[in-house]
Amino acid sequence: MKVIGAGFGRTGTSSIKAALEELGFGPCYHMSEVVKNPDHLKAWGAAVRGEPVDWREALKGYEATMDWPWCTYYKELMRAFPEAKVLLSVRDPEEWYESTITTLYSIYKISRYISHGPAPVPAGGGIGVWGGTFSGHFGDREHAIAVFERHNEEVVRHVPPERLLVYEAKEGWGPLCEFLGVGVPEELPFPHLNRYTTIWNLPDKKEQARPRAANAPNT
Repeated sequence: MKVIGAGFGRTGTSSIKAALEELGFGPCYHMSEVVKNPDHLKAWGAAVRGEPVDWREALKGYEATMDWPWCTYYKELMRAFPEAKVLLSVRDPEEWYESTITTLYSIYKISRYISHGPAPVPAGGGIGVWGGTFSGHFGDREHAIAVFERHNEEVVRHVPPERLLVYEAKEGWGPLCEFLGVGVPEELPFPHLNRYTTIWNLPDKKEQARPRAANAPNT
């Protein structure tokens, strides 16, 4: 394990995952990988309950992590992989909330309603994200943003500066490559993946109006 992603989802994590893999720090275990590893659900259940988890076993074969649920356990991963660097992906809090509630949280609520009806969000809901990290109150904008900002501040306090990069995906290759000690890929645009319009299969008017390289990633 070389890179530990400590940033919440919808902070450019899909784009950064693709960038890390392009730079040779892959495969990267992103939330999208969870469905590909159903045998890992047992480990996630144990983590949510506060039970010991063999993080090296869970991450066998991966070089990096991004997004939930890994960002919740960045401290544990730092202990398991003391040589790994920590990447805190960030974004304007208001933009982050709007992006998250209209995509990930809406999808979760719809799927849960279909399967369980109007039941409260459980403590382990969404692998401990909605019921755990946000205490079942993600719909409360002020509460959710406070959790987001508190997490980011905690990461900055906890991680030694020489081991940490606070990064916005819109910054592109430069800061990321410098942090990882690798060269900037020549003539290769920085990835821009998992936009709101992609998730809901909508036409992207901004995408049509502007060159791709000028768009800031919204994942």
